[in-house]
Amino acid sequence: MTPTHQPDALTSLEDRIQQAVQLVIRLRQEKDAALTQAAEAQAESGRLADELAALQAERKQVRTRIEKLLEQIEQLSNA
Repeated sequence: MTPTHQPDALTSLEDRIQQAVQLVIRLRQEKDAALTQAAEAQAESGRLADELAALQAERKQVRTRIEKLLEQIEQLSNA
């Protein structure tokens, strides 16, 4: 290389390094955002699973009560 090309090569290298640094910073930010989003989704999933279990238990209770009422109505019909 000639001395006149050295500053251009050095400037080009500096630019590429700066671009690489900016890319790494952006990718780390995206990773952090994705991890936060994943944690929030996992928490929401747990909350929904709890809600589903509660609704299923409530449904079972309602079904039991309705079956008892139907039995009582049947007993009235047979009497």
